[in-house]
Amino acid sequence: MKTWFIVKFELILEIQNKYLMSKGIRIRRGANLNLYGEANKILNKNISAKSFALRPTDFFSFNPKLAVKEGEQVAVGSPIFFSKDDPRIKVVAPVAGTVVSIVRGAKRKILKVVIEPAGDEVVQHNIGNPSKLNADGLKKLLLDSGCWPFIEQRPYGIIANPDDTPKAIFISALNTGPLQADFDFILKDSFEALQLGINVLSRIVGNNIYLGIDKLFSGAFKDLKNINTFEVSGAHPAGNVGVQIHHFSPINMGEKVWTIRPEDIVNIGMFFKTGIFHAKRTFAIAGSAVESPKYFEAKIGVELSPYMDDAKIDKSQQVRVINGDVLSGTAEASNGYLGYFNNLVTIIPEGKEYRMFGWLPFKDNHILSLSKTSLSWLFKKKKYAVNTNINGEERALVVTGEMEKVFPMDIFPMSLLKACMIGDIEQMEALGIYEVVPEDFGLIDYSNTSKIEAQEIIRKGIELMIKEVG
Repeated sequence: MKTWFIVKFELILEIQNKYLMSKGIRIRRGANLNLYGEANKILNKNISAKSFALRPTDFFSFNPKLAVKEGEQVAVGSPIFFSKDDPRIKVVAPVAGTVVSIVRGAKRKILKVVIEPAGDEVVQHNIGNPSKLNADGLKKLLLDSGCWPFIEQRPYGIIANPDDTPKAIFISALNTGPLQADFDFILKDSFEALQLGINVLSRIVGNNIYLGIDKLFSGAFKDLKNINTFEVSGAHPAGNVGVQIHHFSPINMGEKVWTIRPEDIVNIGMFFKTGIFHAKRTFAIAGSAVESPKYFEAKIGVELSPYMDDAKIDKSQQVRVINGDVLSGTAEASNGYLGYFNNLVTIIPEGKEYRMFGWLPFKDNHILSLSKTSLSWLFKKKKYAVNTNINGEERALVVTGEMEKVFPMDIFPMSLLKACMIGDIEQMEALGIYEVVPEDFGLIDYSNTSKIEAQEIIRKGIELMIKEVG
């Protein structure tokens, strides 16, 4: 039985949520990086790939066990590997074909499973009428089909626990990172499947699904039903779903929030429409080293080389291929594969040039910098071509306040980083480790003069929390 205090507290939260939904969220701290190479609104659906790869490393803190062997034939939706901690959670094949390679690293760690497409065999699931299924029935279908890994859990940014009931599901349809893909363009022809996916999720968590959209956006997202839409404005990282959760419904100890990407809701909707696992992935290839940046439609884990050929990479210079954006993406080989969750591949020049007297103030103002020692901050609308130079070496942490200027949460980022570095779990909890994931520290990596790898520090801190606290 609820006490008077609990009822009053829940009423206050409800009023607060209604106010935020009507007024929206405005992020006042952060920074936008205007880079050359934004993808044109051109979609190419006609490129065929010779291989696909699934990587356990695309899922944070995932302990995999193989379900296939080399040479084995698989259908669309066949299990490729599953979680040792919860065998119900499995990652399935995006295409039908043959498992041609299982690549392992140190201590036989599974790095990737490569599939060569052939045929059109599929695993067909009996859906029935989703509107007549309860939450447990819908969860079972999502688990059996391989759709469950689309759903992530906060804290920690791991695959959601099917036994949990979250207080809400948050979706961000706003991309503020450098050169990020436009969800409006990606999903313009998928409204029906998007609505069906939302309907399914709403039967699991009720009316606690929240969608953050651009304040200036007036497209189809506002017409969705069974979802609470709120407007977001401000500089990057305003589009990060963790930032939106922090300002709208902060995560307290013991609480769970699920997150899911918009295109993966479409994949869930298509599964409940057809009974077949869908692995559609629309992604942009962008960056200053790309001569014809554009969008492509493919499947999860597709090899990138034929798409890069169509986008015409500048071959006059050595380039870095990044799965994701320049702030929080991961380096990829030129013959590598699209990350499981990625809607963007960024390609920029390798930074091999030494900057003579680069430490002098107001020198090299053609370089995009958030520091006042460069005049680039005066030209906010100018676009820049960046490379992989970090322009300095790792230095001591100095209290300058520069981290706080680009970190739009009510958290002390430097104090949290220090707590993670020494492994002080109590301090990490007190300083907000439950509310962050590595990508939230992307701008700090870019702008801080200490040149520390803040995202890597946070990642190790979260791994320690999972191990010691769970």
